Amino acid sequence: MKPFNVFPYGSNFDFMRLRWVSLGLSVALLLISFGSMAIKGFNFALDFTGGTVTELRFERPVDIDDVRSRLDAAGFSNAQVQTFGSGNDLLIRLQPKEGGSEGAGEQHNTAVEVQKALAFEGNPGKVLRSEFVGPQVGKDLALNGLWAMIFVVVGFLLYISFRFEKKFAVSAVLTTLHDVVVVLGWFSITGREFDLTVLAGVLSVMGFSINDTIVVFDRVRENFRTMRADPVAILNTSINQTLSRTVITSVVALLTVVALYVYGGGSLKGMAEAMIIGIVLGTISSIFVAAPLLTIGPLRVTKQDLMPKAKDDAALARRP
Repeated sequence: MKPFNVFPYGSNFDFMRLRWVSLGLSVALLLISFGSMAIKGFNFALDFTGGTVTELRFERPVDIDDVRSRLDAAGFSNAQVQTFGSGNDLLIRLQPKEGGSEGAGEQHNTAVEVQKALAFEGNPGKVLRSEFVGPQVGKDLALNGLWAMIFVVVGFLLYISFRFEKKFAVSAVLTTLHDVVVVLGWFSITGREFDLTVLAGVLSVMGFSINDTIVVFDRVRENFRTMRADPVAILNTSINQTLSRTVITSVVALLTVVALYVYGGGSLKGMAEAMIIGIVLGTISSIFVAAPLLTIGPLRVTKQDLMPKAKDDAALARRP
């Protein structure tokens, strides 16, 4: 049975011809993203800012989208609404209003306003609890997420340096960080709510991006040892040989995340959006960023960089 290929196995698209254009666009995206994050910042959710948590119970299940619309009309923008326990119970997280306090009286007033806004005809809501949640937990988790990102980057450097070569490691990490920064820039520019699920989606982007890049680099290493051609031609051939695998993997992953975006509910939309952008970026950057980086300056890879080391020759000599 022949393997399924989206593109013919002998395809020879000249991707490297566009390497300066693609690298220029990548730098522009990075500058725009950094600029937006520095000037505009993020629209942080209650996970990071703190706010009021109100728990209500209804006699019958209610429509979540209708609840969000009613709360928005009542002045509670960016409310986080989720069901828990039975479908009749709602947990509503609200950011504090400007000029509001954190006292018990303020929490009671908020609970009363929420109850009035959600006064469905024939299906009244009963407030079970209302309390203020500080942002400290969210800050701690965000800090842990930053440490996790640093740990992953260092791990990538060590692993790829051991498996390939230092030039590959630097190129792969730069490509991965490029994808992460652009995803963060998207949330900053658009003002989409940034909560802990989005942070989880951004971290998952790193894994997908590095996986795509390593697949291409693995073929690059094999071709450098077997082909007699200049580095640009070898990189171009390697990208073409892995193109079908890259596209198929990305499309399957994208279908899964799109389903999560459409059917996962509002609480998972941010994470799914981050992953959708990350999958598309990771696929494009493995072709138009990671490989072109290996052709410039100190990252320029040569045949000598990838030739088997002396210990490899010795191991091969011992084979029967």
